[in-house]
Amino acid sequence: MSSPISNVRPAPDTLLTALADYALDAKITSDEALDTARWCLADTLACGIMALAYPACTKLLGPVVPGTSITHGARVPGTAYELDPVQAAFNIGTIVRWLDFNDTWLAAEWGHPSDNLGAILATADWLSRNAAAGVTPSAFHTSLVTRHTPLTLRDVLVAMVKAHEIQGILALENSFNRVGLDHVLLVRVASTAVTAAMLGGTRDQVINAISHAWLDGSALRTYRHAPNTGSRKSWAAGDATSRAVRLALIAMTGEMGYPSVLTAKTWGFQDVSFNGQPVKLARPLGSYVMENVLFKISFPAEFHAQTAVECAVKLHPQVKNRLDQIERVELTTHESAIRIIDKSGPLHNPADRDHCLQYMTAIGLIFGHLTAEHYEDKVAADPRIDALRAKMLVTEDNAYSRDYLDPEKRSIANAVQIFFRDGSTTERIEVPYPIGHRRRRADGIPLLRQKAAAAFAAHYGEAKSAQLVALFTDRANLEAMPVPDFCGHFAR
Repeated sequence: MSSPISNVRPAPDTLLTALADYALDAKITSDEALDTARWCLADTLACGIMALAYPACTKLLGPVVPGTSITHGARVPGTAYELDPVQAAFNIGTIVRWLDFNDTWLAAEWGHPSDNLGAILATADWLSRNAAAGVTPSAFHTSLVTRHTPLTLRDVLVAMVKAHEIQGILALENSFNRVGLDHVLLVRVASTAVTAAMLGGTRDQVINAISHAWLDGSALRTYRHAPNTGSRKSWAAGDATSRAVRLALIAMTGEMGYPSVLTAKTWGFQDVSFNGQPVKLARPLGSYVMENVLFKISFPAEFHAQTAVECAVKLHPQVKNRLDQIERVELTTHESAIRIIDKSGPLHNPADRDHCLQYMTAIGLIFGHLTAEHYEDKVAADPRIDALRAKMLVTEDNAYSRDYLDPEKRSIANAVQIFFRDGSTTERIEVPYPIGHRRRRADGIPLLRQKAAAAFAAHYGEAKSAQLVALFTDRANLEAMPVPDFCGHFAR
């Protein structure tokens, strides 16, 4: 005779309390982390502004119902939209991720920690504008902590460090992609934790909010992989950040949480979605991820291909007039690149092309650079691209794969060599660390500033671009700036 199932409500899962305590109480003292967060903010906004040039992106923006307006709403950078924080998070998260050009994190699970800015900036602007207008939070939500002054950019930078840390540390040993789940799960979890804390949640409310984030499960990864690669991968982060804000707001009403959402036998996340494996933190939460985050500075490309494109660009002068003489291209890479972006056959859309190692390498060899426009149909119709793809031999270097996983190295190495029909060859170009790597930070930050300046100039004009870039020059002044003032600079 079986025993009845115990209905004794357990204490919250250890992971839930660890995330909540970090989001609420951790003091961020690392100067390197906060300084990196400053440039991460500039870079992330630049990526979002660049995306506004693409109708496929902008068609998704604005309120859910056209014509809807909200007083003291959150602004969407580069636009005139003023939205509720849930939809603003979707808008900001979508533009940030659209071109696959914002920062990244490579581990057992990878992702893009700056995706969380959608939730952070939308929530900060919405709360702060109401505070600045003298509207008490009780006027729009009965459980929100009363604020009398706007949040500052220091609050935003700290929230960014914390969201980066939650997402990145969870990614170190928990490989959700191996069971077919998409990494935006961790965007939702990180954004929910940080947003609930920003809203003034109690410890119990933040724990409850995080439990709902896990309760949602995760999107399938199929929209990132052949044969289904498509543009949803560009708005999935917006979807995750908007859901995070919604869940945080729900928890602020006093809505109950689910304490063993991860560990409940049969019905918990671990048994249902993670093959019974425990979800764990690989190291204590601090500021490690922001300090080691990888910036995409040179190319809007899936990060495993960044160094391959850099190799190709270096080889461009040697091959640009001999493309028709190429016999083969030997491309040496690491296991993750082979598993994710080694792709043959037709490429159906820009999202398909920016996740094809051979396509991106071919663009670098043919044109000597790679921009978002190179993924569009007009460029993709160039017959030289597929002809070159067909000549590529992709192989794994086991040392590259080991160094990719080594926490002291975190290399993302690729090498390219060209062989011609007459027997001659180019030199073998190898790049172990991309320009956006921590080991190349001193070289990377000036280029990151140039990237931001160019993005702002294309959208706002040169004079306005100079003003926007200047906001990031002095960190002390930036940190003291009220969030509504900062967001006002970027509104149209």
